[in-house]
Amino acid sequence: MREILRMQQVQSPIIPIIGDMVRNHPGTISLGQGVVHYGPPQQAIDQIEQFLKNPENHKYHAVEGIPQLRQLIKDKLRKENNITVGNGASEFCVTAGGNMAFMNAVLAITDPGDEIILLTPYYFNHEMAIQIAGGVPVYAQTSVDYQAELGAIDAAITDKTRAVVSVSPNNPSGAVYPASTLREINRLCQERGIYHINDEAYEYFTYDGAEHFSPGSMQQAADHTISLFSLSKAYGFASWRIGYMVYPAHLNVSIKKIQDTILICPPLVSQYAAYGAMQAGAAYCRKFLPDKADVRRIMLQELDKIADLCSAAHTQGAFYLLIKVDAKMSEMQLAERLIREYGVAVMPGQSFGMKESGYFRLSYGALQKETAIEGISRLTQGLKEIVGA
Repeated sequence: MREILRMQQVQSPIIPIIGDMVRNHPGTISLGQGVVHYGPPQQAIDQIEQFLKNPENHKYHAVEGIPQLRQLIKDKLRKENNITVGNGASEFCVTAGGNMAFMNAVLAITDPGDEIILLTPYYFNHEMAIQIAGGVPVYAQTSVDYQAELGAIDAAITDKTRAVVSVSPNNPSGAVYPASTLREINRLCQERGIYHINDEAYEYFTYDGAEHFSPGSMQQAADHTISLFSLSKAYGFASWRIGYMVYPAHLNVSIKKIQDTILICPPLVSQYAAYGAMQAGAAYCRKFLPDKADVRRIMLQELDKIADLCSAAHTQGAFYLLIKVDAKMSEMQLAERLIREYGVAVMPGQSFGMKESGYFRLSYGALQKETAIEGISRLTQGLKEIVGA
C-alpha cells in the first residue's frame, strides 16, 4: 500500500506514551495528564435518568445541540463572558469537547496549505489538528514568562495566514493573558483580515488575582472571532466529551456540514449530563479552586528550593507549570528515569513546541493535595539526584 505522507508529519500524542510508562510502573504519581481530581456534580448524574425516560433520545438529534442545553450556554455566555449569540452576527453549537470545536474551526476556515499561527508553547492537539486538516502551523514565540508578544505574531503573518490561536489560561504554561494583550491580538487579526481563535477551556482556573477575559466580547469582534469552551475541566467531565464554540454567523453552514459529517450530533446522553452540570454552574468548579491554589503554592515553593537545577515561571492559571531543567540527557530519557526510579511522571516539553531541550509540563489538577505534595517531593528528589549529581 502507498505510504500516506500527510499523517507522517503529525506527532504522536505524548500523553498516551507517558501513560503506558506509568501503567508499567505501579505506584507512580502522575504529574502528567491535565484532568481534575473531582467528578461531575450530582445534577449531571441526575439528568441521565431523564435521558433514559424518553425513547426518542436514542435517535439522532440536532447537529447544533439540544435546545435546553443551548439556552443554558447562551445565558452563560451573556452573563459570564459578555458574548451575545444568535443575534445575526455570532452563532454557536455544542461539540464533542473542545478538541472537536477546534477541528471544526480549522476545517471551516482553511484550505490545504493555509497557515495558522500558534503561540509557543502550544497545546499539541492544536498543532496536530492543523496538520491533519492539511494546514501549516506557524509558530510565534512568547516571552520568558510565556506571555504573548504582538510583534512576534505580526511578523509571523503571511498572505497564507488564516488565523491566530491563543489559549488563555494557557495549556501548557499556565499563563493568563491580560485583557489588553487579547484585545491587541484581536484587533491585529481584524486589521489583517484573519480569524482570532481563542481557547477558553480553563476560564475558571485563575489565581493570585489574575482575571480571565473573552476577546469575543469586544465590539466588532463577532465577524472574525472564534471562541472555544469545554466542560471537561470545570465540571470533571473529561470523558463525556462536551464543549461548545462561538463563531461568526457566516461560518454557520460550514460548521454544520463538518459536524454533521464527523459526528451527526453531540452524544445526547452527554448533553443531558451537561445540562445538569451547567445548572450547577461555575460555583461547582470554584469551590475546588482554593485547594488547587494551595497545591500550586506548595509546588512552586518546592521548585524554588531547587532553583539551581530548574526554573519555574510563577504563572497564574489553569493547573499547569512549565519548568526548565538543566539536564545532560534528552527529555524522554529524564522522564523515563523519573518514572522508573522515583515513581513520578511529567510531560516532555518538546511535544508542546519547546525546541530547546529540558522543558517539562507539570499538572497538579488530577491529584488530591496529599498526593500532589508527595509527587512534587519525588520530583524534586529525583532532579537533585539525577541532574544535581
